[in-house]
Amino acid sequence: MPIFRPFRGVRPQNDFIDKFPTHPLDNFTQEEINKKSQEDLSYIQMIKPYVVSKSKDIDRNLRKIRTNYEELLDNKVLVQDSSSYYLYEQILPNKTIFRGLLGLVSVEDFYNGKIKKHESTLTERKEKLAHYLEKVNIQAEPVLLTYNSNSKVELLMNHEEKNVPVINYVSENGTRHKIWRIDNRLKMQQFKEVLEQIDSFYIADGHHRIGSTALNAKHLKEKNKKHNGSEPYNFVFSYIVSKESIKIHDYNRLVKDLNGLTPQDFLKKLEKSFLIHEKGDNPYFPSQKFHFSLYLDGKFYSLHVKHELRKEAHFENLDLDHFLLEKYIFQEILGIENYKTTDKTTYIKGNSTVDGILELKKEVDSGEYAAGFGIYPVSFNDLVKVSDKNIKMPPKCTLIEPKLITALVMYDMK
Repeated sequence: MPIFRPFRGVRPQNDFIDKFPTHPLDNFTQEEINKKSQEDLSYIQMIKPYVVSKSKDIDRNLRKIRTNYEELLDNKVLVQDSSSYYLYEQILPNKTIFRGLLGLVSVEDFYNGKIKKHESTLTERKEKLAHYLEKVNIQAEPVLLTYNSNSKVELLMNHEEKNVPVINYVSENGTRHKIWRIDNRLKMQQFKEVLEQIDSFYIADGHHRIGSTALNAKHLKEKNKKHNGSEPYNFVFSYIVSKESIKIHDYNRLVKDLNGLTPQDFLKKLEKSFLIHEKGDNPYFPSQKFHFSLYLDGKFYSLHVKHELRKEAHFENLDLDHFLLEKYIFQEILGIENYKTTDKTTYIKGNSTVDGILELKKEVDSGEYAAGFGIYPVSFNDLVKVSDKNIKMPPKCTLIEPKLITALVMYDMK
């Protein structure tokens, strides 16, 4: 069973709860980040030396972030709790509710396979994040982990929700965030005992964050002759939710060119592996697994993987749409051998509706991309199957809700 332990969370005082947290930085343009960095007593202002500074002395910029953070603690803008678990609930504008627990998981459990991953990660990005953690020592956004349902955990959370939350905050997009602090020793022991019944956690979102935290821990372990495994750098700030409390959306693909082919030649080559149906002006959202949407040269198409290839893919443990797209389109037709390093593809988020397909159309019509591919969302069962078999999916295959707020609660590794 993986470890899930309480921690001394750092959070904004109630007077600053509307100012300090933020959506993840990749939700903003650089211009928006520059503007938000001017807002007093905000997280983005705290990390301004890293996200806005023109100085090339990165280590100096990172040290300044740590100084800014400690000043916010000293000035009581931030408060650090005693050791606690936290119940965290999101209520979306459409009334969808996501609920789970904030705590720490172990880097060792990540390495030994008790915390299972399904996506490949980009080495350069991990190294950059690991360096940030080493200098700043703050984890501001939890990794999202999921697990098979446990009724005892749900029952304990139901009881806890009857109390008054320590945070009750509505973010810019209208989502309500409620957090209950669990610091009673008896309650903490009850949670610990039921959580110990969970065999594995599966990474839903945050492969690079957990990978970079593990890499930072490895570097610090090598430097620390007295390393014993209990040091704060050995733990990953995490949000655990059951499979009933996540939603997996489509993560679609755009390609910049057709490898010298005309649209007609490209379609002809697709016929080897797919049954193709032209949809004209009608946007097509894939209706099930093994179905793709294609937008090319002003028209929509549905692509259905031929049955013989489905059987072959199942035999090779590649019966996931992202693998099929990589093998039968990107590699065989477009000549893209390494999806990690290529600059010919990019990712675009969907929301399990035709809206994501229309975004593909918009990007292709702009002239920057030659074609867009809509992909049916990965199921929870397929995510678990891939993780259990230690098969790595390409980056950006699963767009999973809940989407977490940065710096609502933080973990100080010092």
